[in-house]
Amino acid sequence: MTHLAAQTSPQTSPYTEALAGARDTVPLIVGAVPFGLIFGALALASGLSLAGTMAMSAFVFAGSAQFIAVGLIAAGTGWPLIVLTTFVVNLRHALYSATLAPYASKLPQRWQIAMAFWLTDETFAVVAQRFQTATPLPGTRWYYLGSALAMYLNWQFCTFLGATIGQMLPNAAAWGLDFAMPVTFIGMTIPYLKTRPMIATALTAGVVSLLAFGLPHKLGLMVATAAGIAAGVLAERKGLI
Repeated sequence: MTHLAAQTSPQTSPYTEALAGARDTVPLIVGAVPFGLIFGALALASGLSLAGTMAMSAFVFAGSAQFIAVGLIAAGTGWPLIVLTTFVVNLRHALYSATLAPYASKLPQRWQIAMAFWLTDETFAVVAQRFQTATPLPGTRWYYLGSALAMYLNWQFCTFLGATIGQMLPNAAAWGLDFAMPVTFIGMTIPYLKTRPMIATALTAGVVSLLAFGLPHKLGLMVATAAGIAAGVLAERKGLI
């Protein structure tokens, strides 16, 4: 992510900004490729049709939630519990939205709707620093769009490949390709560990997530998130900068 903090002139065109956003997202796209391939293969193995699999990636567009959903579908779980579980898993996006809200609130509603739909972990990691510059650039919305579309199109393509070609590969889910996603998340987190409050946040959230892993409906994720935030706020108030 060598271009992550790059500053561009306010005179740059929307195309240039969108291209920069897509370019800066490429390292994270690489990590998402095996994740999408495995999802496509698992979705069909869990009983979804090709159309249903593609529709889930097109309209849900949330990797971790989609994996959980197909697992619950395969287990014969009722749809209310599937919706509740995926809702809890995706609650972290509320934190992402809160971070970007001061900047996105200045944009037209059509942009806010599009940005809300295309908000992912990867796009947030790439765009957050651009939005938080001292003087946000007029082209930031296009930078966001470039990053989001790159992730979206990649996810659709990889889902399709996994759902078609993936079925021809023996036991593709056991190949261990899913290691790429945790590595990607680690890479997204490290650049933010510049202050003691941020380090306290990451360490606390990591420890609590392990301790709360057994909670039902993936509630451990939200418990870890709350604990991490509390630790970061406390460290900041104590002056541990």
